[in-house]
Formats: sequence, structure tokens, C-alpha cells
Amino acid sequence: MTVALITGASMGLGEEFARQLAARKMDLVLTARSEDKLRALAAELSRAHGIKTHVLACDLSCEGAPQQILDFLTGNNLRVSWLINNAGFGVIGPLEEMDARRVREMISLNVSALVELTQLLLPQLRQADDARIINVASTAAFQPIPQFNVYAATKVFVLHFSEALSEELKGSRIRVLCLCPGPTPTQFHVAAGIDARLFNQGQTAQQVVRMGIRGSDRGRTVIVCQRVWTNLLIRLTPRIIVRKVAGIIGKFMVNQSRKK
Repeated sequence: MTVALITGASMGLGEEFARQLAARKMDLVLTARSEDKLRALAAELSRAHGIKTHVLACDLSCEGAPQQILDFLTGNNLRVSWLINNAGFGVIGPLEEMDARRVREMISLNVSALVELTQLLLPQLRQADDARIINVASTAAFQPIPQFNVYAATKVFVLHFSEALSEELKGSRIRVLCLCPGPTPTQFHVAAGIDARLFNQGQTAQQVVRMGIRGSDRGRTVIVCQRVWTNLLIRLTPRIIVRKVAGIIGKFMVNQSRKK
């Protein structure tokens, strides 16, 4: 039985990954900070699909959390075939106004924990017949975004890390995909302090996760979940213009959120 480990599984894209992989009859290891939500989801999916679910409540932004996950897997005699690095959050606003502790937590979760957990699990992923790593980045990875400066930079890291790792693992049985959603109606906006109405025009979590799993099945390395013409426009437009336009949009989103 294939076992999938999903971080940030209590809501949003993580919860949707759990639902769609459970429908594939995969056993699941679900981790996030909210134990109550994880246990409720685990019980629901076990009943609905006849799978085994395992729950570990932990905060991946804390030092030692990836090792805690590995110890949990070892202690429960679990070997992971799919790793879904979904946990992450964003902080918006001018850098000088951001809470320094939250910025450190964001970098730790979005970057450090993702790399450390991947590194720790690679030995057992190599032993799987069909291993997958899906790292959730963002369309923010393709442009500098004033007001989202550090968040966008963490997603650039995830994108480049994923592409490089995919090339490193060519010839192995591990497929690496970087999933880059655009604005998606999840709970991301709550942590970021963004007006939810600004996220209601994008693809749904179900659509994003479906695209990610299908892309991984097909051996893709990067999946961008936004209109093709938007992606091409960003890639072809001079970066100075992209920065300025992104800055205008960023300021608008921050101002709208402050009016809530």
C-alpha cells in the first residue's frame, strides 16, 4: 500500500491532497498544528475509503520538527512513497512593518523545513517503486512582489530547489513536481491578513490539486495554475515593468485588507 505524507494537511490544499489521495486508496500520514482537525479528517477518510490514516500534530516552523516526523514514521514502521510539502504561509506589507518573529517562522516553514524533511526522507523514497515529491510553491515564484517580498522570495527558492532536485534524481524512481497555484480560495488569506474577496476569482483547491497530481503522473516538473497568457506575459515582459505592476497590485491588496 502506498503511503503519502502530507504537511499542512488540516485545511486548504493540504486537506484537498488528503481527500484526493485517499480516493486513490493511499494510506496517509497527516501532519499540521491542529490535532483536532487532523483527527476529524483522518477518521472521515478512513471510513469513506477504507484506508489507514496516521496523525502527527507538530509545528514545522520549529527547529527539530522534520526529525520529529521521521521519528514518528520510524516508530510506526511506516515508509513513505509520496511526500507532499504543502505547509507554508505568507506575511504581507512593507518589510519594516512586518513582525520579525513571523518573518523568521515563514522562512523556516516555507524553506528550511521543506528542505530538511525532503533530505531526511530521500533514503526511504528511493526504496519505493513509484515515489513522488510534490512541493507547493506559488505563481509568486515567477516575479518579485513588493508588499509580498519575503513570501515571494521563499517561493522562488521552492521552485528552483524543486527543479534542481528533479534533475539530480533523473534515472531514479522519484519524480519531483513543483506546484505553483495562483490565488486560490483557501485559508492562506487568513494567515496573510488578506481580504478573502481578492482570492475568490482563482481556481479552486480541488482544481489545483487535481492539476498537481495529474502533472506528477505525467512526469512534469513544474505546473503553473494560472491562465497561460498571464504566465507568458510575466515571462516576456521586462522585469522592471513586472516589478512596478506587481508593486501596484501589492499595494492595492494591502490597502484593501486594511479596510476590512
